Amino acid sequence: MLQTLGGVSIRFVNRSWLQSMTMRAFCSSSDYGDQSRGGLPRFYSETLPPSKGSVIRMQGDEFWHMTKVLRLSTNDRVQLFNGKGGLVEGCIQNIDRTGLDFVALNDLIIIPAQNTQLHVLAGFGTLKGGRADWLVEKCTELGANSVTPLLTERSPSISENRVDRLERVILAASKQCQRLHEMVLKHPIKIDDLLHLIAQSKLSLVATAKATPVLSALTSLEKETGGLIIIGPEGDFTEKEVSMMMEAGATAVSLGPHRLRVETATIALLATFMLWSDSRQTLVC
Repeated sequence: MLQTLGGVSIRFVNRSWLQSMTMRAFCSSSDYGDQSRGGLPRFYSETLPPSKGSVIRMQGDEFWHMTKVLRLSTNDRVQLFNGKGGLVEGCIQNIDRTGLDFVALNDLIIIPAQNTQLHVLAGFGTLKGGRADWLVEKCTELGANSVTPLLTERSPSISENRVDRLERVILAASKQCQRLHEMVLKHPIKIDDLLHLIAQSKLSLVATAKATPVLSALTSLEKETGGLIIIGPEGDFTEKEVSMMMEAGATAVSLGPHRLRVETATIALLATFMLWSDSRQTLVC
């Protein structure tokens, strides 16, 4: 039987075949049950099969990764996710030269997003040698909801080619760390636009020198489950930019006595807030 969902063909297989396939899948020669977090290898698909027994076609980069990089074969079990909380487990039914057929062994499940909603804005447009890739990759792993290139007086632009590369970095990191909700790479913004975001946000932390230590600042704040994390470019913000952000309602925080690189400061502040927020939620529970 064939149904159409969002322009993608969804097929439903014979139930007796599915039961047999389920048994063989668990006995496959490629056992991925011991991967990180006990999960199967996970791949991105914009469209997911809605129910057990439905089949979708996998092509393009993910098909290449599954068959040429990981050398997966027929009957191997995998998971598909759509970056919006959707997750489905299944196995490879058939492989040919142009793609493969994935059959769902379970119904589609939707996992809700985490409570902490953190948005990173950093002046990383001028970083070289893979440092911007590393920053975006680690923000993905740590659970940031979005990363926005911040255009400042000392970091006034970012290459469009770099944006395309960073999108690929985010997808690879999402699969590696097994997060189900995508981290969004937003369009670059200037300081003037940032000021409006600060004014609308309940919490905005700006990493600056000679400010209150970040842990002291966090303990003095009311419990917040989200906000903005703002990191300047190489050479830091200008005094005028810092002054404007403070007037808009941002809180200046220090990350220690040493001068940190943009990517180091970003990850230090993001990780600190995530751990602090998790500890507060645990205490409430």
